[in-house]
Amino acid sequence: MELRHLQHFVAVAEDQHFTRAAERLLVSQSGLSASIRALERELRAPLFVRTTRRVALTEAGRALLGEARRVLAQVRAAHEAVAAVQGVLRGTLSLGTEQCVAGVAVARLLAAFRHRHPDVEIRLRQAGSGELAEEVAAGRLDLAFAYRTQEDTEQLRSLPLDGEPMTVLCHPGHRLAAAGAPPAPDDLADEVFVDFHPDWGPRRITDAVFASAGVRRTVALEVNDVHGLLDLLDEDLGIAVVPRHFRHKRPSLTPLPLRGTVESVYETVALLPPEQSTSPAARALMALLETGSG
Repeated sequence: MELRHLQHFVAVAEDQHFTRAAERLLVSQSGLSASIRALERELRAPLFVRTTRRVALTEAGRALLGEARRVLAQVRAAHEAVAAVQGVLRGTLSLGTEQCVAGVAVARLLAAFRHRHPDVEIRLRQAGSGELAEEVAAGRLDLAFAYRTQEDTEQLRSLPLDGEPMTVLCHPGHRLAAAGAPPAPDDLADEVFVDFHPDWGPRRITDAVFASAGVRRTVALEVNDVHGLLDLLDEDLGIAVVPRHFRHKRPSLTPLPLRGTVESVYETVALLPPEQSTSPAARALMALLETGSG
């Protein structure tokens, strides 16, 4: 099995289109099609269902995709490891992060990394913690900074960054601010909530806290960015349960501890592949973080 066949297969699977994949790979469409057919002959199974408008993975194709991504990630890590031994860090650092992750200043960390390793291309994407964990485990990201969503597996390990309690944030004119007492989940059952997408770490924690307390809550205003959430709170359109450090981002809002919950700890981690599959660039970034550069 040739590596280029796997590279071509992954590109078509991601783009769901032969022409777009060929353009991205800078190969002819006929050459790409021939490469996929050769891989299908070798595996003795069709990998795509082809239509006039798009292609979709077969069951065999879905089974191959994760393994192909891991193989390609390991090959890339091998090339970068050899370059690192030769004294030059090259290649690509693919990093994922949730917004405003406690325990790491992502922009400052990446600036320090770029200063020390100018030959490494940095790629950054934001997403929810569950998706980031899947991306690292599949080899599509070198590492990610996120909320801990699962125990370590053979494809994924986590290194603790920080932990802090969740806090209720509300408008200073809200009844909770006027009362001044730390509320429990039962006290918030009738409130309108502002919250993040269900895959975000803070949302996962809050959902778990209220489910454990047997309290149903209404998330009427769902956002995908921190500042959007704070703006809605500033207009007294709802309340939110967020990591404690969010209170410093909008001093005009009133923070209140969330009472009577042992589950409401926001634990952030660095998500990495197994030690042997971790790229030199990811190792270098984590070394900078450990020395206090992020």
